[in-house]
Amino acid sequence: MPTDIHPHLSEAHTPESRAEFGVNSPNSPILPGAWLGMLGGGQLGRMFTHAAQSMGYRVCVLDPDQDSPAGSVADRHICAAYTDDAALAELSSLCEAVSTEFENVPSISLERLEEAGVFVAPRGYCVSIAQNRIGEKKFFASCADRTGVPPAPHWVIQHDADVDRLPDEVLPGILKTARMGYDGKGQARVKSRDDVRAAWKAMQHVPCVLERMLPLAYEVSVLAARAADGSTATWPLAENVHRDGILFSTTMPSTSVSDDISQRARNAAATIASEMGYVGVLCIEFFVLTDGTLVANEMAPRPHNSGHITMDACETSQFEQQVRAMARLPLGSTRQHSAGKMLNLLGDCWFEFGLERTPAWDEVLAQPGAKLHLYGKNDARPSRKMGHVNCVGDHAEAADRTFDAAAKALHIPS
Repeated sequence: MPTDIHPHLSEAHTPESRAEFGVNSPNSPILPGAWLGMLGGGQLGRMFTHAAQSMGYRVCVLDPDQDSPAGSVADRHICAAYTDDAALAELSSLCEAVSTEFENVPSISLERLEEAGVFVAPRGYCVSIAQNRIGEKKFFASCADRTGVPPAPHWVIQHDADVDRLPDEVLPGILKTARMGYDGKGQARVKSRDDVRAAWKAMQHVPCVLERMLPLAYEVSVLAARAADGSTATWPLAENVHRDGILFSTTMPSTSVSDDISQRARNAAATIASEMGYVGVLCIEFFVLTDGTLVANEMAPRPHNSGHITMDACETSQFEQQVRAMARLPLGSTRQHSAGKMLNLLGDCWFEFGLERTPAWDEVLAQPGAKLHLYGKNDARPSRKMGHVNCVGDHAEAADRTFDAAAKALHIPS
């Protein structure tokens, strides 16, 4: 089993804007009883809140939705825009550390909190890289000499001339908006320059990245956590299956990818975190090609859907680790004690023949090793993430059997 803790990987050798996180903050741990802040009130913030509260912390959530999943369980909910000066001042006066649960929170808000003396993990600089696919590709490329893992061949499109000049080797490809795309949104498959022009016009000529279609064998991800002291922990490699651009299942550890590829991916993720001076939980998605080549796809500066299985299959979940990192506590072990497979639950499960129904949760929970996690969302809609089922067992076959039975009970083709 690969080592999960990488103590003191090389420090970020970058300008002051990328200075090692923690320079302006005390190094002492933030102990239970303190307030921790969360920008974002979605399901990731909700599961963070539960983890923090179980460890004795109080949580304040800043989110503009008065019915947000995280805000409804937090000790305090500031219902305001993420850039609201009064709300940020209230959050900074209350909380000793702040994190974010999604990458599209304005990075300037994180910077304002840091300027106010709050320990912010991850920093606004790190979040800003993941907010823009152009910057993300450049960053992966700048790390490639150290990670040995390049990004996919790609071409940046910001002007009409960029379409005229795009090299043949990036076609056929996928055109992606540089900002705000997720779950398959803001993407179009293209085969020719004419396709690119039409798709770019449909995207209203916003900055985009054209990525070459690659001979994909597997989509995998690595969850990594990095502490303020530079120590880094990675979980076993997760193998992901998507449907219609949305995560359908995650298997941990991957049963398809070799130990060598797994270790290379984990080392690459740890190095990328170190290069950013990152503090917190970070997900790096990789492509494994049919010839065994490993390619860096994208990153999320937060816990990730593919890490939900850690809640029931690993010694330390991604949400507990997020708490530990932002509170400057020692990172927990990422040892996996059970085979696991996660089933993502979309709002489609609440409907049959066009009529709304209550899913058969009793049938799901009758399966050995089935762990149900619902996100407290009142309105079930098709394609909306509503929860997940973690299926765990002594071995992969047992987890697979529970997964198949749970999917059948929910009328989800497995």
